[in-house]
Formats: sequence, C-alpha cells, structure tokens
Amino acid sequence: MINPTNINENMLTKKSQFYYDLPENLIAQKPVEPRDSSRLLVLNKKSGEISHKKFFDIIDLLNPGDCLILNNSKVLPARLFGKNISTGAVVEFLLLKQIQTGIWETLVKPGKKAKPGFKFLFGDKESVFLEAEIKEILPDGNRIIKFDAVTNFFDKLDSIGQMPLPPYIKEKLKDKNRYQTVYAKDLGSAAAPTAGLHFTPELLKKIKEKGINIGFVTLHVGLGTFRPVKDDDISNHKMHSEYFVMPKETAELINKTKKLGKKVISVGTTSCRVMESVFKKLGKIDFYEGNTDIFIRPGYEFKVMDGLITNFHLPESTLIMLVCAFAGYNNTMNAYKVAVKENYRFFSFGDAMAIV
Repeated sequence: MINPTNINENMLTKKSQFYYDLPENLIAQKPVEPRDSSRLLVLNKKSGEISHKKFFDIIDLLNPGDCLILNNSKVLPARLFGKNISTGAVVEFLLLKQIQTGIWETLVKPGKKAKPGFKFLFGDKESVFLEAEIKEILPDGNRIIKFDAVTNFFDKLDSIGQMPLPPYIKEKLKDKNRYQTVYAKDLGSAAAPTAGLHFTPELLKKIKEKGINIGFVTLHVGLGTFRPVKDDDISNHKMHSEYFVMPKETAELINKTKKLGKKVISVGTTSCRVMESVFKKLGKIDFYEGNTDIFIRPGYEFKVMDGLITNFHLPESTLIMLVCAFAGYNNTMNAYKVAVKENYRFFSFGDAMAIV
C-alpha cells in the first residue's frame, strides 16, 4: 500500500517514489457500458479533498466559459498477422509509424521469421488482403516493411487489422470502436487517448448546452507510452517523441478562456502535453505543428492547464509523474491509495479521475 509522506517536490527524483501496490483484479479488462457510467474520483488539488461520483457528473464540475481540450487522434487497427508467402510461417506485425506512403516501421514477433526479403500476405487472398516485404532491420530490432502499391490501404487495414490493445488487457475486444473516442478523427495513434473514452455524444451535447466550450488538438500516441522508466533516476529517462498539432481555432479558444479568467481543462495527459509543449516552444499559445518529447514531472510549472481529467496510470510511469506534478505528490498518491481501497478500475478501460 501507499504511504505518502510530506516529500519536497524537488526531492522526487527516483522512479521508486512513484510506486504503488495494485491488485491484478483491479486492472480493467473491458469497458463499462454506457461509456459515461464509469466511476469518477474527484480530487481538489488545493485541499486534497476527495469525493466519488459517476463520470456523467463531470458536467457539475465545469462552469460556463470553461473549455475542455480533447485529443481527436484515432487509433490505427495496427496489429496484423502475416503469412510468409514462401514458408507459411505466421508472424505478428504492429505498425508503428508510416515513413512514407506504403512504407512502415513495425514491431514483429517472432523476429527470426521476418528477415529482409521475406514477403508476407495479410488477410484473405480471395477478398481483402495486403502484401508486404521486409526491407530492413533497424538497430533496435524493428523492421521496415513496404506494402505493395494498393488503393484504399487504410480501408483494408480497418477490415483486417486488430486494435493494438495494451499488454495488460488480456481479453479480446468484441467491438474495436470501444477503443476509440466518439470524436476520434485523425488516424495515427498506436494507443487510445483513454481519458476521452468516457465521453458519449449525449454528454458532450449537454456540456456544450451548459456553455462549456470544446476544443480539439491532435497528438498521435506512440507505443512509447507503454515503455517503462528503466533508470531509477528519472532525470535520465528519455521520452519518446510524438507528433502533434495545435489548430489555430483551438489556440484562440484557449487564449479567450484564459483572458476571461475561466478554466482550461485538459482531457487526458496527451492534451496536456500538447498545450504545455506549445507554450514551451512559442512562449504563448498559437498554431503549432511538430513533435514533442516533453517530460512533465514534479517541479514542473504549468503554464496553460487549470484542470485535468485522466485515468489511473501504471505505477512508476511517466504519466503518474505528470499527475503528481499537477495535483501534488501527496495528494496524488493518497488518491491512488483511496482508489485501490474503493476498488476503482485501473488503466485504459478503467475509471476516471478529475483534478480540479
């Protein structure tokens, strides 16, 4: 169990300080229905006070003139099983990044069955299928593969690909759209921005009707989000880089909200990282498109975000470090202790936390 102490934020340099005990049965294996019926732990970042609600109660925490910033990145159904055209061996491929049209960096297993020059067939040769050749093995073991020229590539991928669910989810997802937010738009993520999974179209409509504004950013979540922090000295950790866009209209909404003295609420750590990255790069909020490897941990001074809606994150992860930076270490670790005690559901398909 967690035993938070009054630790100086500047003394939080060790990965082990962000550990908590989590019973395996609290790792959510499937989403709840409807989406907004998940539980919501509300944490007051000033007082540390905790209350328990349902996610659809989020509207009561927001005031007219506030704005929600959501990440509209869409998850690629990027897990494919290919059959070696010559040997019949089956290899699992995970598309990580499109380098140029038809050429992708991928994770493969088993790697020994995916050597340069080997060709693979994905799907059913009689109907929907793709063909690809291994072109190169990168130093980290990832493969560069090239798909044969094909029309409607992403339509075919949607038909034959599977969702790249996190490794801690063991159950197969019946409806792959449940690993997408209802507002997902721009394809490119290897994992869902999971804080947004709790919203329904009806809840978003009610939020707008109350006078709360909604803005969208895009950050394509990379698989690096699941990579553990290896060095116990967190200052040695190098964040993975992710592509993002801050649209002009969203930047204008954030600036207007701030000018009126209202709150900017980030839905998820990805939206937070977009806003704080833009401010770090420009010294203000404006249109920006690029890549970010920002590492937000205790001691960081937030320039944009006033509130955060997020899920419960893995022990010792960069995500729980971000939450500690915003809500305070003691507040956060105590909230996690309470969530474990109250049997909240954790991680991607789990319950939510609102820090206000």
